[in-house]
Amino acid sequence: MISPTWSLKLLFTVKQPLKNKKTAVGSARKKCRKLQFIETFFQTHDLVTAKQLLSSMMQYAVNGKGWIKENPSVILQFHKSLCIFIHEGYMISKKTKKWQVNAPSDIGSPMMKSSLSDKEYENPILVFKRAFKEYSIQEFDYFISGIVYFSQQMYRHGPESNLVRPYIHLSKMLDAAYLILEKGLQKSNNKKIK
Repeated sequence: MISPTWSLKLLFTVKQPLKNKKTAVGSARKKCRKLQFIETFFQTHDLVTAKQLLSSMMQYAVNGKGWIKENPSVILQFHKSLCIFIHEGYMISKKTKKWQVNAPSDIGSPMMKSSLSDKEYENPILVFKRAFKEYSIQEFDYFISGIVYFSQQMYRHGPESNLVRPYIHLSKMLDAAYLILEKGLQKSNNKKIK
């Protein structure tokens, strides 16, 4: 049995950072983590459900005459998942030169493309790059918090900022992230990552 003092020491022990970050363990850990949060997001919320929940939150936030009928705990958990998704999307947008998406066979039906243009369908990483060129992480966090807040209550005066552009970017990022998971990523020197 573990003594309480020993477990407290273990809890408050400060881990020393690795001096050489290019060790075998560190690089293997990095490779496993590349799309782990996005995979987890889509395991928790499938694409259709996530887009429907985001859309209904947006409708209630803009309308202001009622509040969303979903359980508040579901909304708050979705809020947290979207915030993590946004931060991971930002990391993807910064690695556009190192990563590329496996080439698509052909553009099938328009339903497969969803909200993406032909160019974005061929390279979904462009969606993240364009979104974070127009808005910062903090602005996306503010948007997500705003639609959660305004979808949970009735109000007289609506949101102060334009919610449509961040909503469109977030919807496209969900489509692009799902497409990246479907096609897989590879490094620019053609070594497959996912």
